[in-house]
Amino acid sequence: MTDTTTDIYIRPEFEVSKLETATNVDVERRLSLIERISNINAVRKFTILLGLVAIWEIYTRIGDVEPLLFPTFSDSAVVLWETLLSGLMLEKVWVSLYVLVLGYIAGVVLAAAFLVFAVMSRIGSDFLSTMTAMFQPLPAISLLPLAMLWFGLGVPSLVFVTIHSVLWAVALSTHTGFMQVSETLRMVGRNYGLRGIPYVFMILVPAAFASILTGLKVGWAFAWRTLIGAELVFGAASGEGGLGWMIYEKGDNLDTPYVFAALFAVIVIGLIVENLIFRNVEISTVQKWGMQR
Repeated sequence: MTDTTTDIYIRPEFEVSKLETATNVDVERRLSLIERISNINAVRKFTILLGLVAIWEIYTRIGDVEPLLFPTFSDSAVVLWETLLSGLMLEKVWVSLYVLVLGYIAGVVLAAAFLVFAVMSRIGSDFLSTMTAMFQPLPAISLLPLAMLWFGLGVPSLVFVTIHSVLWAVALSTHTGFMQVSETLRMVGRNYGLRGIPYVFMILVPAAFASILTGLKVGWAFAWRTLIGAELVFGAASGEGGLGWMIYEKGDNLDTPYVFAALFAVIVIGLIVENLIFRNVEISTVQKWGMQR
């Protein structure tokens, strides 16, 4: 009986006969306190803010700067604290946020209605594409004169321009996300008999949620800056409004620290919404699902 066993030749460059302990390599180690703190997203962003504040304070104190034109951060912070204690700043913030929430919710609801129509028919898709191409490049503040003619001086006009800021940004980003959903997922939905609104919310929305969230963030930013700009105009016309009116009124009276305090309030609100609301939604959804780093 013939032995058919053959020897296996191993090339020497692929054969390791002696394994040595790895050197200069951290396979696993406990992070230092500084490394653990630096891994916290809020700490890194807060450090950046502190750096900008320090530059602001040093520049206005050391440089040849007219306080009437550019006050120090400490002066603006004192004014902000005083207006908070007196309730003036909270009152202005409430007025602005009230209008913003109304316009933002209405814009998102209208965008959802347009998107359902676009998904259910080809005419709806063409209609939405045409409308976004027409109105997305149009600045919302340019519609303010028409809003004042149609709705008068008041909250309805502010809500109208805010809706315009939100509607097309959310619709465009979400529609683009829907178009990028793979055909495999679409077939899964059709095989389960999903049609219409159930198909949109059970198949398209989860698959395109990263784009939807981006549209919501962009729509929020557009709405916030449009509202502040519109309040500047309404403040000049009727003497009422929120943070935008405060900026206009104090700037007209050369109360520059009050202007910077109001601007600082606008920035802080933007940071809170971005990092506490949208950031947590991202962590709980698209990052948890592995759709975003």
